[in-house]
Amino acid sequence: MKVALAGNPNVGKSVIFNELTGGRAWVGNWPGVTVEKKVGKTRIDGLDVEVVDLPGIYSLTAYSVDELIARNFIVEEKPDVVVNIVNACSLERNLYLTLSLIEMGVRVVVALNMVDIAESEGYNIDSAKLSELLGVPVIPTVAIKRQGLAELKKTLVAKETPKKRRVVSYGRVEEAIEKLRALIEQESDLKRLYEPRWAAIKLFEGDANVEERFKRIPSGERIVSLARELKAELEKEMGVDLEGWIVERRYEAASRIAQACIAAVRPRVLTMTDVVDMVVTHKVLGIPVALAVFYMMFQFAFAVSAPLSDLIDWFFGCALYEAVLSVPMPEVLQSFLADGVVTGLGAIMVFLPPIAFLFLAFSALEDVGYMARAAFVVDKIMHKFKLTGRSIIPLILGIGCNIPAIMAARPIEDENDRKTTALVAPCISCSARLPVYLVIAGALFTGYEGSAVLSMYLMGFIFALLLGLLFRKLLFKGPSAGFVMELPPYMAPTVKNVGIKTWERTKRFLYKAGGVILLATILVWVLCVTGPGGWLGPAAFEDPELIEASWVGVLGYSLKPIFAPMGWGWRETAALFFGFVAKEVVVGAMAILYGVGEEGLTGILAGYFTPVSGFAYMAFVLLYVPCLVTVATLKSELGWRYAGLAVIYELMLAYTVALVIVGIGALIGVG
Repeated sequence: MKVALAGNPNVGKSVIFNELTGGRAWVGNWPGVTVEKKVGKTRIDGLDVEVVDLPGIYSLTAYSVDELIARNFIVEEKPDVVVNIVNACSLERNLYLTLSLIEMGVRVVVALNMVDIAESEGYNIDSAKLSELLGVPVIPTVAIKRQGLAELKKTLVAKETPKKRRVVSYGRVEEAIEKLRALIEQESDLKRLYEPRWAAIKLFEGDANVEERFKRIPSGERIVSLARELKAELEKEMGVDLEGWIVERRYEAASRIAQACIAAVRPRVLTMTDVVDMVVTHKVLGIPVALAVFYMMFQFAFAVSAPLSDLIDWFFGCALYEAVLSVPMPEVLQSFLADGVVTGLGAIMVFLPPIAFLFLAFSALEDVGYMARAAFVVDKIMHKFKLTGRSIIPLILGIGCNIPAIMAARPIEDENDRKTTALVAPCISCSARLPVYLVIAGALFTGYEGSAVLSMYLMGFIFALLLGLLFRKLLFKGPSAGFVMELPPYMAPTVKNVGIKTWERTKRFLYKAGGVILLATILVWVLCVTGPGGWLGPAAFEDPELIEASWVGVLGYSLKPIFAPMGWGWRETAALFFGFVAKEVVVGAMAILYGVGEEGLTGILAGYFTPVSGFAYMAFVLLYVPCLVTVATLKSELGWRYAGLAVIYELMLAYTVALVIVGIGALIGVG
């Protein structure tokens, strides 16, 4: 059987998904759009159950891509059950989506989540009465404590058919709805498309998507025309906009049902969420708190992971490297494995622990409920830079990877806001740049590694905002759209949920390291052992003159004059070239070019960089052309014109910023 999970954002949907599937899930994209699709499998009472996590939505009006995806999945895939997760703390607002789902004629099971928090805030919800008024099963749950999940599973596989019950009455419009419903009922092709009553209501709402699909069927054109005529008559007679009037009736029904089911146990008092929010969402204190939280997050990731990074460095740099050299084999193969595969991959894997711990901290903050606050406090700042508050979500996602950040701009309704957000998203420092920061910070900023790394993330956000303002004034003129966001209550994160999120994000880095990055480091090895004069051999890694005669040396020396003002050598310059493939490759390339052995890459960089030139190098890596996959994503989202613009502006910006950093260093006398 197929189960769909639907609900507003921040209602605990991901926790219930992970509990139902045990984390056995895969992530892809919905067909035809770049919105993430999450699917998992489980087994309940001998039944194989596929669980699909629909995007977080507030309604089924299909104004946004997320709403259209959710609606089309329910209509086309026809899941056996739609589990509607409802936040018990915001029952009235959440019930609007519930009523919309019930109108679709699907089998709905309501998971009334966070009932413990509702009780702590001074009121109880009569779930039995709510079930009676809605005509669907209602299961009280506390997902993070697994309460109610066993009953929810049992209800999912129960052999029940959805009861066609009219929960919302549209008063004077009911007669017209019934007339249209009866006509749709008579047409088998139309009846197969949608539940007739729901389709009739949507036609009166002027739903463009439903109208378009009706018009594909000969009889549907006639019904759409009739619906428009009836709608015009009703609007003239009632003196209202019919779509708004229908929406109001649903909200009235949601309000009436919520009031009938909520019993106040005691007057509402200040909760911990209220007290904490007075500080973290304060118009003055909110930004410093956010900076402090992110600073601690980076310090935690760096400090806790250090022993593991040292262990991995020893394993690849000493144990495995020496083991490969000790095995009798042809010299070429030995160098390929030791100097190419082991050295290149080891230079990347040493940064797996800090990246994993960064994702761990990020996932924990998400589950606690702080990330939504971080987005909220910067909303006013975003508007000063002519960006919508909605833009902050893609930019925050960019911390993990720029690719989903660009994709996450898709639901932004205003086209100018969407294009601007997608164009500036590559400025945000993704996890791929982190290995470069860590190795340089570890070599040049001992004791201040966290501050050095955090400065790159702050710089990325600052330039994203400044470029957003520039693009809105020059390319995408017009007002910026408003922003509405749900602030969830603070909750203790669960080990399982945080663990699954951390693993999913770290796994993407691992797959990338095992594929593209490994191939790129092998390419670097090939270019090191060959040159214009032919085969140089593995001796190139030991002989400076030989490595300079390789293709990498030729490339590095050809680019060196461009970067000479920054004080970078040909090795550092050549490594940047390979960063076009993936930013992590910069570290792997440097490890191969420096011929790093037991000493480790971090240990020798102080001889090639000064703190100023190293900081400039970090800034260049932050801002210059994103990886090839990111450019391809920009092309698919915005077209070649804007993808090309991104490549050009980032190269110019990166070079200028690096030059300015070195210039400032020279002015103040810092070498």
